Amino acid sequence: MRETLETDYLVVGTGAAGMAFTDALLSHSDATVTLVDRRHAPGGHWIETYPFVRLHQPSAFYGVSSVPLGRGTVNPSGVNAGFHEQASADELRAYYTQVLDQHFLPTGRVQHRPCSDHAIGPDGRHFITSRLTGAVQEVRVRSKWVDTGYLEGRIPATSPPPFEVAEGVRCVTAGDVVRVTDPPERVVIIGTGKTALDTCVWLLTQGVPASSIQWIRPREGWWLNRRFHQPAEGLPAFFAGVGLQLKAMAQATSADDVFARLEADGFFLRVDSTVAPTMSHGAMVSEAELALLRQIGDVVRRGHVRRIERDRIVFDDGAVPTGPGTLHVHCAAVGLARPPLRPIFEADRVTLQPLFWSFACYPFALLGVVEATIADTGEKNRMCPPIHYWDAPRDYLTAYLALLAHERARLVHPAVVAWAKGTRLNPLSGLSAHRDHPLVAQTWDIVKQYGPAAAGNLVKLLH
Repeated sequence: MRETLETDYLVVGTGAAGMAFTDALLSHSDATVTLVDRRHAPGGHWIETYPFVRLHQPSAFYGVSSVPLGRGTVNPSGVNAGFHEQASADELRAYYTQVLDQHFLPTGRVQHRPCSDHAIGPDGRHFITSRLTGAVQEVRVRSKWVDTGYLEGRIPATSPPPFEVAEGVRCVTAGDVVRVTDPPERVVIIGTGKTALDTCVWLLTQGVPASSIQWIRPREGWWLNRRFHQPAEGLPAFFAGVGLQLKAMAQATSADDVFARLEADGFFLRVDSTVAPTMSHGAMVSEAELALLRQIGDVVRRGHVRRIERDRIVFDDGAVPTGPGTLHVHCAAVGLARPPLRPIFEADRVTLQPLFWSFACYPFALLGVVEATIADTGEKNRMCPPIHYWDAPRDYLTAYLALLAHERARLVHPAVVAWAKGTRLNPLSGLSAHRDHPLVAQTWDIVKQYGPAAAGNLVKLLH
């Protein structure tokens, strides 16, 4: 066993959550940090994801607070023309490597242990084991270890299909679609979430006819309209979207009514307007992407696939035919984990979990600020109670109510308030530059009129 390593914080996982937390911790304290990850480089699931993936949100709001992502450009063409750039997987991998190599390591307070596994012994001691050499090193953690993987989900790229596949059936992940050399007669997309949506859009933009695609959608989903989630000159419309949400939440008579009102406003979108969505993961699409997706007419709604045989796809509710000329694309892994909630802050541990409705990185960076600037564990947990990742439409309301509660709770902590007002990860931090915009002034009136009623009505709608 190698010499014992000492560190203030042991951060297990260098994906988006772990990197955002670490950046905030380093920026607000003089703590030392050891990063450990089973992967060879920082970036989490971006290391293994499908090659044509992009952020569904603008790059401007993603990553770590202290290092901008992207160049602030606007897409000149394609299905997202006119919208701000969304980083590709290659750009994200390069970004996180830059954050580590050029910002974390030069502080002299960070050590990185890639290709390594973390374990806790029965006596509570921490150990790192190299996947390359097998060497084991004890880590003496002076403050806390940070569990960034408590909510780690599964992605199709690294998970087997959640159904049986008979021998001889062509079944690949989204990432393998780009490596197809034998053109299929037909493509079957299996899944409802963002991976399935991205794969359909990519195939259509590559010239695959919509008539050659079958889409197996166990559920219909709600999608956020990208038009309401833009930085810079798009912030007035972003803020207007906040007003639309508060007004809908204040006036609605049911959870379904909230979505009906916001769909009428164009804030929420769905591929098939005749089917009631049972999923809401908070991902974004453009209206141009939606128009493409609606070209796919062969949609199968028989629940989850149980088995793909050489001549049929079997569901709990019957089967549909398939054949040897068909390429089946598995996009069906469970992306968001929902284990039992636990306190985020404990005496020797920080367990990263969602706090409220938001973009991906903002709440995890905020937790780093809270850990660095607030001493009392009870107060930290009072301000930052965890919630589950959203899955069903009702979860959106729960998460938004948590957002309203958190914004009130943090008012007694000036350092946290100041950070939230200044970080680029909080989209509305830049709103002050548009204070004279007519839409901003109009929306402030809506927020004042409907904000308090929205919070009260959400409680009623959720009970």
